[in-house]
Amino acid sequence: MALLRLRNAKGSNASEIERKIKRGNALRQGSSWQSSRGLVALLLVALFTCVVATWLYVTSLDSDITETLVSQGELVSPQPRVYSVQCSEDYENYKRFPGCTPQKCGRAVTDSVVTREEAQVLRRLAERGLALAGSEGGASILDLHSGALSMGKQFVNIYRYFGDQISDVFTQEDFQLYRNVRGRIQAVIAETFGLNTALMYLTKPTFFSRINSTAAKTQHDEYWHPHIDKVTYGSFDYTSLLYLSDYGSDFTGGRFVFMDQNSNRTVEPRAGRVSFFSSGSENLHRVEKVTWGTRYAITVSFTCDPAHGISDPALP
Repeated sequence: MALLRLRNAKGSNASEIERKIKRGNALRQGSSWQSSRGLVALLLVALFTCVVATWLYVTSLDSDITETLVSQGELVSPQPRVYSVQCSEDYENYKRFPGCTPQKCGRAVTDSVVTREEAQVLRRLAERGLALAGSEGGASILDLHSGALSMGKQFVNIYRYFGDQISDVFTQEDFQLYRNVRGRIQAVIAETFGLNTALMYLTKPTFFSRINSTAAKTQHDEYWHPHIDKVTYGSFDYTSLLYLSDYGSDFTGGRFVFMDQNSNRTVEPRAGRVSFFSSGSENLHRVEKVTWGTRYAITVSFTCDPAHGISDPALP
């Protein structure tokens, strides 16, 4: 009987030990689960913090582009809106031409030089010419002076490549309007910067551009990089852009951005709007990527060096 009681006691002790072991395992599992939940919570907090930090960083970048010099809905007329900036030393590296080489630098915008109706005619001219070919990427050009036209990943000369067909695409009236508009742009640049128009010369490249959201296929399609015209093209002294489509309705993105030291300043395209500026590093700039639609414009460039001057285009 004593032996039986001892065995029962041992059995009771074993059962008690087993219960304690189970309880300990349960507690450890619970503790492990609580630790896992704590770790997951910490990871979620860290992820949320990273997302917030990224959002704040992106927002801070966008805030650099909040100053709009001229919005699409504004009408800048009759006088240009002028913003003066200090001239860079870029021009010291080139031969100086009194009466033309920039002494007064800046940027300006006007809506009174070219009408919206004239811009529509020039846009149709660009559409017909670029319909002959076009880049595989998002940026295509048509240069009526040299004949250069984007075709796939290269360029062709439209006058040689298409020959007599060109007379079915362009008219003498098209080219006359192009020459008249060029002359008006040259005149407003000269008046704004105090220049002698007779000492300004059209220079290359001067061209139509068509930009959409198609991914770039070659370096020629990467139009969005910051650059300085005087550095990229040594002959440039004054650069102008005539917009042929409207920001917000014809396309989104594609604003022109002046990249100043403390902030960026934008010009929103409007059909018929002319934006112009001295071409040195005082006007570092870029174009935003077009995110939707198609942006049409003409870049019209001027030099003070007659050796780099080009003539107005003419039908063959």
